[in-house]
Amino acid sequence: MGKARLLIVEDDVDISTMLKIYFSGLGYDVDTAMRGSDALEKTRHALPHLIVLDIMLPDIDGYEVCRTLRMNTRTSHIPVIFLTQKDERSDRLHGLELGADDYITKPFDIEELKLRVQGAIRRSERESLTDPRSGLPAGRLIEEQLRKIIRETGWAFLDIRINHFEAFKDVYGFVAGDDVLRFTGMLIGEVLDELGTPADFVGHAGGDNFVVITTEGASSQVKTRLKERFAEEVQTHYNFIDRQQGFILAPGPDGQTEQFPLMTLAIGLVSPSQTSFADIREITELAAEARRQDAGTATRE
Repeated sequence: MGKARLLIVEDDVDISTMLKIYFSGLGYDVDTAMRGSDALEKTRHALPHLIVLDIMLPDIDGYEVCRTLRMNTRTSHIPVIFLTQKDERSDRLHGLELGADDYITKPFDIEELKLRVQGAIRRSERESLTDPRSGLPAGRLIEEQLRKIIRETGWAFLDIRINHFEAFKDVYGFVAGDDVLRFTGMLIGEVLDELGTPADFVGHAGGDNFVVITTEGASSQVKTRLKERFAEEVQTHYNFIDRQQGFILAPGPDGQTEQFPLMTLAIGLVSPSQTSFADIREITELAAEARRQDAGTATRE
Protein backbone atom coordinates (compact mmCIF):
# COMPACT_ATOMS: atom_id res chain seq x y z
CA MET A 1 0.00 0.00 0.00
CA GLY A 2 1.20 3.55 -0.76
CA LYS A 3 1.06 6.43 1.65
CA ALA A 4 -2.41 7.45 2.83
CA ARG A 5 -3.17 10.98 1.68
CA LEU A 6 -4.48 13.54 4.16
CA LEU A 7 -5.88 16.98 3.36
CA ILE A 8 -5.65 19.45 6.27
CA VAL A 9 -8.10 22.34 5.82
CA GLU A 10 -7.12 24.95 8.41
CA ASP A 11 -6.63 28.72 8.11
CA ASP A 12 -4.40 28.96 11.20
CA VAL A 13 -0.92 28.68 9.68
CA ASP A 14 0.69 27.48 12.92
CA ILE A 15 -1.82 24.65 13.39
CA SER A 16 -1.74 23.71 9.70
CA THR A 17 2.07 23.59 9.63
CA MET A 18 2.25 21.63 12.88
CA LEU A 19 -0.23 19.02 11.61
CA LYS A 20 1.56 18.70 8.28
CA ILE A 21 4.93 18.11 9.97
CA TYR A 22 3.45 15.68 12.49
CA PHE A 23 1.48 13.51 10.05
CA SER A 24 4.24 13.61 7.42
CA GLY A 25 6.55 12.24 10.11
CA LEU A 26 4.11 9.35 10.56
CA GLY A 27 4.38 8.45 6.87
CA TYR A 28 1.28 10.21 5.51
CA ASP A 29 1.24 12.21 2.28
CA VAL A 30 -0.11 15.53 3.57
CA ASP A 31 -1.52 18.49 1.65
CA THR A 32 -2.99 21.65 3.18
CA ALA A 33 -5.59 24.26 2.25
CA MET A 34 -6.42 27.52 4.03
CA ARG A 35 -9.77 28.15 2.34
CA GLY A 36 -12.80 25.97 1.74
CA SER A 37 -12.80 26.66 -1.99
CA ASP A 38 -9.15 25.61 -2.21
CA ALA A 39 -9.98 22.39 -0.36
CA LEU A 40 -12.72 21.51 -2.86
CA GLU A 41 -10.41 22.25 -5.78
CA LYS A 42 -7.57 20.13 -4.34
CA THR A 43 -10.00 17.27 -3.63
CA ARG A 44 -11.26 17.38 -7.19
CA HIS A 45 -7.74 16.90 -8.58
CA ALA A 46 -6.39 14.33 -6.09
CA LEU A 47 -8.69 12.36 -3.81
CA PRO A 48 -7.43 12.26 -0.22
CA HIS A 49 -8.03 9.22 1.97
CA LEU A 50 -9.26 11.55 4.74
CA ILE A 51 -9.91 15.26 5.33
CA VAL A 52 -9.28 17.08 8.62
CA LEU A 53 -11.62 20.05 8.24
CA ASP A 54 -11.78 23.22 10.31
CA ILE A 55 -15.29 24.67 10.53
CA MET A 56 -14.34 28.35 10.75
CA LEU A 57 -12.76 29.24 7.38
CA PRO A 58 -12.33 32.65 5.72
CA ASP A 59 -14.60 31.99 2.73
CA ILE A 60 -17.11 29.14 3.02
CA ASP A 61 -17.37 27.31 6.32
CA GLY A 62 -16.49 23.67 6.92
CA TYR A 63 -20.15 22.70 7.01
CA GLU A 64 -20.58 23.92 3.42
CA VAL A 65 -17.37 22.14 2.34
CA CYS A 66 -18.63 18.88 3.87
CA ARG A 67 -22.08 19.33 2.30
CA THR A 68 -20.52 19.87 -1.14
CA LEU A 69 -18.29 16.80 -0.76
CA ARG A 70 -21.24 14.61 0.24
CA MET A 71 -23.37 15.82 -2.70
CA ASN A 72 -20.70 14.91 -5.28
CA THR A 73 -20.70 11.24 -6.31
CA ARG A 74 -16.92 11.16 -6.65
CA THR A 75 -16.14 12.65 -3.21
CA SER A 76 -19.07 11.48 -1.08
CA HIS A 77 -17.10 8.54 0.37
CA ILE A 78 -14.14 10.52 1.78
CA PRO A 79 -13.98 10.40 5.62
CA VAL A 80 -14.14 13.86 7.24
CA ILE A 81 -13.02 14.79 10.75
CA PHE A 82 -14.19 18.25 11.86
CA LEU A 83 -11.64 20.32 13.77
CA THR A 84 -13.06 23.37 15.52
CA GLN A 85 -13.17 25.56 18.60
CA LYS A 86 -16.92 25.09 18.85
CA ASP A 87 -17.98 22.64 21.53
CA GLU A 88 -21.73 23.09 21.50
CA ARG A 89 -23.83 19.94 21.20
CA SER A 90 -25.84 21.50 18.36
CA ASP A 91 -22.65 22.18 16.37
CA ARG A 92 -21.48 18.59 16.77
CA LEU A 93 -24.88 17.26 15.73
CA HIS A 94 -24.97 19.55 12.70
CA GLY A 95 -21.58 18.23 11.55
CA LEU A 96 -22.62 14.62 12.01
CA GLU A 97 -25.91 15.23 10.19
CA LEU A 98 -23.90 16.43 7.19
CA GLY A 99 -22.00 13.15 7.13
CA ALA A 100 -18.85 13.96 9.10
CA ASP A 101 -17.16 10.86 10.49
CA ASP A 102 -15.81 12.44 13.65
CA TYR A 103 -15.49 15.71 15.53
CA ILE A 104 -12.65 17.02 17.70
CA THR A 105 -12.42 20.40 19.41
CA LYS A 106 -9.52 22.81 19.95
CA PRO A 107 -7.32 22.73 21.91
CA PHE A 108 -6.87 19.09 20.96
CA ASP A 109 -4.58 16.25 21.93
CA ILE A 110 -2.60 15.43 18.79
CA GLU A 111 -2.27 11.79 19.84
CA GLU A 112 -6.05 11.57 20.04
CA LEU A 113 -6.37 13.14 16.58
CA LYS A 114 -3.84 10.62 15.24
CA LEU A 115 -5.89 7.71 16.61
CA ARG A 116 -9.10 9.12 15.16
CA VAL A 117 -7.48 9.58 11.74
CA GLN A 118 -6.10 6.03 11.78
CA GLY A 119 -9.45 4.63 12.93
CA ALA A 120 -11.46 6.43 10.25
CA ILE A 121 -9.15 5.26 7.45
CA ARG A 122 -9.15 1.67 8.76
CA ARG A 123 -12.97 1.63 8.97
CA SER A 124 -13.25 2.91 5.42
CA GLU A 125 -10.92 0.20 4.10
CA ARG A 126 -12.35 -2.59 6.29
CA GLU A 127 -15.88 -1.87 5.08
CA SER A 128 -14.68 -2.01 1.46
CA LEU A 129 -15.53 1.64 0.99
CA THR A 130 -12.21 2.69 -0.52
CA ASP A 131 -9.14 1.15 -2.10
CA PRO A 132 -6.08 1.85 0.10
CA ARG A 133 -3.84 2.71 -2.87
CA SER A 134 -6.01 5.02 -4.97
CA GLY A 135 -8.43 6.28 -2.31
CA LEU A 136 -11.25 5.62 -4.79
CA PRO A 137 -14.56 3.94 -3.88
CA ALA A 138 -14.27 0.15 -3.82
CA GLY A 139 -16.48 -2.97 -3.53
CA ARG A 140 -19.59 -2.00 -1.61
CA LEU A 141 -19.78 1.56 -2.95
CA ILE A 142 -19.44 0.31 -6.53
CA GLU A 143 -22.27 -2.17 -5.96
CA GLU A 144 -24.46 0.59 -4.49
CA GLN A 145 -23.95 2.71 -7.61
CA LEU A 146 -24.82 -0.23 -9.87
CA ARG A 147 -28.02 -0.90 -7.93
CA LYS A 148 -28.91 2.76 -8.24
CA ILE A 149 -28.57 2.93 -12.03
CA ILE A 150 -29.91 -0.47 -13.11
CA ARG A 151 -33.52 0.75 -13.37
CA GLU A 152 -32.50 4.06 -14.95
CA THR A 153 -31.67 5.03 -18.54
CA GLY A 154 -29.07 7.22 -20.19
CA TRP A 155 -26.02 5.83 -18.37
CA ALA A 156 -22.97 3.89 -19.51
CA PHE A 157 -20.68 1.59 -17.54
CA LEU A 158 -16.98 1.35 -18.40
CA ASP A 159 -14.84 -1.57 -17.20
CA ILE A 160 -11.18 -0.45 -17.38
CA ARG A 161 -8.07 -2.60 -17.00
CA ILE A 162 -4.38 -1.83 -17.45
CA ASN A 163 -2.81 -4.09 -20.08
CA HIS A 164 0.64 -5.54 -19.15
CA PHE A 165 0.48 -4.10 -15.62
CA GLU A 166 1.78 -7.27 -13.96
CA ALA A 167 4.82 -7.38 -16.26
CA PHE A 168 5.53 -3.75 -15.41
CA LYS A 169 5.25 -4.49 -11.69
CA ASP A 170 7.56 -7.51 -12.02
CA VAL A 171 10.27 -5.28 -13.52
CA TYR A 172 9.76 -1.97 -11.68
CA GLY A 173 8.40 -3.21 -8.33
CA PHE A 174 5.19 -2.78 -6.37
CA VAL A 175 5.92 0.84 -5.35
CA ALA A 176 6.10 1.87 -9.01
CA GLY A 177 2.98 -0.23 -9.60
CA ASP A 178 1.08 1.67 -6.91
CA ASP A 179 2.21 4.94 -8.52
CA VAL A 180 0.66 3.78 -11.80
CA LEU A 181 -2.62 2.94 -10.04
CA ARG A 182 -2.76 6.39 -8.43
CA PHE A 183 -1.89 8.01 -11.77
CA THR A 184 -4.68 6.06 -13.48
CA GLY A 185 -7.25 7.14 -10.90
CA MET A 186 -6.24 10.80 -11.28
CA LEU A 187 -6.27 10.55 -15.07
CA ILE A 188 -9.80 9.13 -15.08
CA GLY A 189 -10.93 12.00 -12.84
CA GLU A 190 -9.36 14.58 -15.16
CA VAL A 191 -11.01 13.12 -18.26
CA LEU A 192 -14.42 13.07 -16.54
CA ASP A 193 -13.90 16.68 -15.43
CA GLU A 194 -13.33 17.55 -19.08
CA LEU A 195 -16.00 15.41 -20.77
CA GLY A 196 -18.38 14.16 -18.08
CA THR A 197 -20.59 15.56 -15.33
CA PRO A 198 -20.21 16.00 -11.53
CA ALA A 199 -22.57 13.04 -11.09
CA ASP A 200 -20.17 10.64 -12.83
CA PHE A 201 -18.74 7.87 -10.66
CA VAL A 202 -15.20 6.45 -10.54
CA GLY A 203 -14.41 3.25 -8.63
CA HIS A 204 -11.39 1.02 -8.07
CA ALA A 205 -12.61 -2.56 -8.25
CA GLY A 206 -9.25 -3.97 -7.16
CA GLY A 207 -5.81 -4.56 -8.61
CA ASP A 208 -5.49 -2.87 -11.99
CA ASN A 209 -9.27 -2.76 -12.55
CA PHE A 210 -11.23 0.54 -12.49
CA VAL A 211 -14.85 1.33 -13.31
CA VAL A 212 -16.65 4.46 -14.51
CA ILE A 213 -20.34 5.29 -14.63
CA THR A 214 -21.03 8.24 -16.90
CA THR A 215 -23.68 9.41 -19.35
CA GLU A 216 -24.25 7.35 -22.47
CA GLY A 217 -23.77 10.44 -24.62
CA ALA A 218 -20.27 11.11 -23.28
CA SER A 219 -19.14 7.49 -22.88
CA SER A 220 -17.54 6.88 -26.30
CA GLN A 221 -15.57 10.11 -26.12
CA VAL A 222 -14.52 9.36 -22.54
CA LYS A 223 -13.31 5.90 -23.61
CA THR A 224 -11.30 7.27 -26.53
CA ARG A 225 -9.74 10.10 -24.51
CA LEU A 226 -8.78 7.77 -21.66
CA LYS A 227 -7.01 5.35 -23.98
CA GLU A 228 -5.18 8.12 -25.84
CA ARG A 229 -4.02 10.03 -22.76
CA PHE A 230 -3.03 6.91 -20.82
CA ALA A 231 -0.93 5.51 -23.68
CA GLU A 232 0.93 8.80 -23.94
CA GLU A 233 1.29 9.83 -20.30
CA VAL A 234 2.04 6.42 -18.74
CA GLN A 235 5.38 6.44 -20.56
CA THR A 236 6.79 8.73 -17.86
CA HIS A 237 6.66 5.70 -15.52
CA TYR A 238 9.24 3.87 -17.64
CA ASN A 239 12.97 4.53 -17.90
CA PHE A 240 14.43 6.10 -21.04
CA ILE A 241 15.61 2.85 -22.61
CA ASP A 242 12.26 1.10 -22.22
CA ARG A 243 10.41 4.13 -23.62
CA GLN A 244 12.70 4.25 -26.65
CA GLN A 245 12.42 0.55 -27.47
CA GLY A 246 8.66 0.43 -26.76
CA PHE A 247 8.73 -2.72 -24.64
CA ILE A 248 10.15 -4.25 -21.46
CA LEU A 249 11.74 -7.62 -20.80
CA ALA A 250 9.97 -9.59 -18.06
CA PRO A 251 9.40 -13.22 -17.05
CA GLY A 252 6.56 -14.87 -18.97
CA PRO A 253 4.16 -17.56 -17.68
CA ASP A 254 6.78 -20.27 -18.28
CA GLY A 255 9.51 -18.31 -16.50
CA GLN A 256 11.30 -17.45 -19.74
CA THR A 257 12.10 -13.78 -20.47
CA GLU A 258 9.64 -12.24 -22.93
CA GLN A 259 8.96 -8.88 -24.51
CA PHE A 260 5.92 -7.04 -23.11
CA PRO A 261 4.55 -3.87 -24.73
CA LEU A 262 4.23 -0.67 -22.74
CA MET A 263 1.02 -0.41 -20.72
CA THR A 264 -2.26 0.61 -22.36
CA LEU A 265 -5.90 0.56 -21.29
CA ALA A 266 -8.49 -2.03 -22.27
CA ILE A 267 -12.01 -0.63 -21.84
CA GLY A 268 -15.36 -2.40 -22.10
CA LEU A 269 -18.46 -0.25 -22.45
CA VAL A 270 -22.11 -1.23 -21.93
CA SER A 271 -25.32 0.79 -21.67
CA PRO A 272 -29.04 0.05 -21.21
CA SER A 273 -29.75 1.12 -24.80
CA GLN A 274 -27.71 -1.88 -25.97
CA THR A 275 -28.96 -4.47 -23.48
CA SER A 276 -31.70 -4.92 -20.89
CA PHE A 277 -30.06 -5.86 -17.58
CA ALA A 278 -31.80 -8.10 -15.05
CA ASP A 279 -29.25 -7.63 -12.25
CA ILE A 280 -25.95 -5.89 -11.58
CA ARG A 281 -23.91 -9.01 -12.30
CA GLU A 282 -25.05 -8.87 -15.92
CA ILE A 283 -23.71 -5.32 -16.17
CA THR A 284 -20.27 -6.27 -14.87
CA GLU A 285 -20.07 -9.56 -16.81
CA LEU A 286 -20.96 -8.00 -20.17
CA ALA A 287 -18.64 -5.04 -19.54
CA ALA A 288 -15.80 -7.45 -18.64
CA GLU A 289 -16.41 -9.41 -21.84
CA ALA A 290 -16.35 -6.17 -23.89
CA ARG A 291 -13.12 -5.20 -22.13
CA ARG A 292 -11.51 -8.56 -22.97
CA GLN A 293 -12.47 -8.09 -26.61
CA ASP A 294 -10.95 -4.60 -26.52
CA ALA A 295 -7.74 -6.03 -25.07
CA GLY A 296 -7.67 -8.67 -27.80
CA THR A 297 -8.06 -6.02 -30.48
CA ALA A 298 -5.14 -4.06 -29.01
CA THR A 299 -2.99 -7.20 -29.00
CA ARG A 300 -3.75 -7.95 -32.66
CA GLU A 301 -2.93 -4.37 -33.61
